[in-house]
Amino acid sequence: MSGVIANYIKIPQRHTKDFWSIEKINHIRSLSNSPEASEIFEKNPGSLRILDRIGFRNNITKGPIKSGANTEASLAGVNLSVPVYLGDMSYGALSGNPNIAIAKTAEITRTMAGTGEGGLYKSVADTKRIFVQWASARFGVSANELKSGAGIVIKIGQGAKPGIGGHLPGNKVTHDISVARKIPEGIDAISPAPHHDIYSIEDLAQRIEALKIMSDKPIYVKVAATNYIPYIVTGIARSGAAGVIIDGHGAGTGAAPVTVRDSLGIPIEMAVASSHNILVKEGLRKNFSIIAAGQVADSTDAMKLYALGADVVSLGTSALIAMGCVMVRKCNLGYCPAALTNKADNRTLIDLDFGIQNLVNFVNGFKMEIAEMMSCLGIKNMEELIGNTDILYGEGLSENTLEVLGISSPSPQNLGFKQGAFYPDKKYINELMIKGEPVISSMGSNAPPDVELPSRIIDWLRLDGAQVTRPSIDPYREDINLNFSLCGGSINISMPVFIKVSGADVEIKNALSWAAMFTGTMIVDDQPQKEFKSISITGNTVYRYKKHSYSMVNEHYYSADGFVIRQDDNMEISIAGLDQELKRRGIRENYDIIAEIDRLRNTGDIVKYLALGCDSLIISYKIFEEGLNNSYRNLREKAVNFLLGMKKEISLISGAMGIANLQYSIVGNTELLRAINLDNTIAKKINVAEAGST
Repeated sequence: MSGVIANYIKIPQRHTKDFWSIEKINHIRSLSNSPEASEIFEKNPGSLRILDRIGFRNNITKGPIKSGANTEASLAGVNLSVPVYLGDMSYGALSGNPNIAIAKTAEITRTMAGTGEGGLYKSVADTKRIFVQWASARFGVSANELKSGAGIVIKIGQGAKPGIGGHLPGNKVTHDISVARKIPEGIDAISPAPHHDIYSIEDLAQRIEALKIMSDKPIYVKVAATNYIPYIVTGIARSGAAGVIIDGHGAGTGAAPVTVRDSLGIPIEMAVASSHNILVKEGLRKNFSIIAAGQVADSTDAMKLYALGADVVSLGTSALIAMGCVMVRKCNLGYCPAALTNKADNRTLIDLDFGIQNLVNFVNGFKMEIAEMMSCLGIKNMEELIGNTDILYGEGLSENTLEVLGISSPSPQNLGFKQGAFYPDKKYINELMIKGEPVISSMGSNAPPDVELPSRIIDWLRLDGAQVTRPSIDPYREDINLNFSLCGGSINISMPVFIKVSGADVEIKNALSWAAMFTGTMIVDDQPQKEFKSISITGNTVYRYKKHSYSMVNEHYYSADGFVIRQDDNMEISIAGLDQELKRRGIRENYDIIAEIDRLRNTGDIVKYLALGCDSLIISYKIFEEGLNNSYRNLREKAVNFLLGMKKEISLISGAMGIANLQYSIVGNTELLRAINLDNTIAKKINVAEAGST
């Protein structure tokens, strides 16, 4: 053993915007050092996150407050001092001592903890205030372990990666982890995307009943917050479950593909409000618990979620920060400087007493802040708080968003979609071209509009994740068809991407042209080379392939095979509008719609454009060039990796959405999109519903 961490380490300097800001981390540390209420009714001016744009009516914050509010609640028949769940981090994702600290903290503070996937650490199994997880791979699961806690969680999905299974990188599968999970040492542990015995609500009901009979424990179901969350939650309630854990977009994780993490799922506040409201409407709310997870940063967030309908809030990332996490986002690599998410090899450990003491202080301080805010609002107990939207109001929220939340606003507001400049993620592109594999990261998303400032309409849109009602497809084990056929079958490409090389340096042009040929796609070039399949440009208006041509959309060149829409501020409206108009005329199948872009956040953008109505995209060589960082060595290898990595990521997204054939299931299917507080007028033009809508 090389060291024990028993103190907070310095927070590294930040170079990019992060949801877990230094201010948030310092607040958590303050509570952890001294369990006294320090900050209540927190405000985040300038934030575009919906939860930050919800305020409290008539709160009183002047002078000392003597709290008489009762924060106690019940979960799984167990009394809680405050409705908090320390949620779902596995032994493997964490290194052992943190798992013990979380379970012990739940015992000391009279809250509840979740074990996550993959077998129980012995000291955790000996505690009683835990929910034991039953996930798709069933790693290390036994009947005795399932019976050891207060309840069982059937994990269907999680907010950081809706529609795909858990992923523990092989470098973190040490000997101890391989024994606990009963898997080979040093090999990636990738759980199946779906449970292969749960493909419907009826299947889920059977599993719930079987687990109840076997364990005599209440059964909860964990799902990601996705498009159809209100209907999924009602199905879970009708299936005999005791409750649901809804994991919202931005939730933390030990490892997830960046493009899935950033592109799929909806905010927890929208999911909670819509689920609570539909359960009340259907008469299913009584004796059914909603646990809200995902980017719950502080007690103010928790108060808002309680008022929107959550019975319990889950503290995951904030619990790690209380134990010393400094958000370097390297959990997947196994080299955590705070000894929380490092390899479970006993070389570096967090001091157990340090972890427990700080986490206990944090939970107790969190509880005190909840009690103070309840007193400020004149609320005596949790029963008066849960679902009490009368104490909330919205500011800077659209009418569609307010309707889903079930709250009012003195002045509903449509925000301009362009809130900041677009900055390419050069690190993401570089990693894609170096490895040729989906880019993996850890912790929650910083994607727009919640954290980074949106600069395009698609930055306000999210893709659906499949679960239960539409099972996901596992791209690691099942075939997903990404082939696209254009020009009436004259053009066939292996994925819906062309690479535009016009204007590129000769070296880059040759590398991308060769890579396109190798990967089965095509290039766009104004000076085509005979050895490469390409679409050439005639003048500035028409793209041609053999006898086929594509007109710029504003010329209405209906003798062409399709239309090219170049990137501008209204590109998404143009794509959706043209798709809808061609459908209205009954001639959509006669024409291709191609979008040409020079800005790409990640491959999720490609799938969003397809859902709006594109048949394929033309991607500028400049996107590839930005990721090179002026390093021109091994260009062919990098170009091939760039396209192969992109193809694998599109396959991951397609599987996560439950789509086996991309072209015939997603093109123009805006039902697979949801808007996040997007301007109502724009949302109507592109035919995209608000997140959480029913």
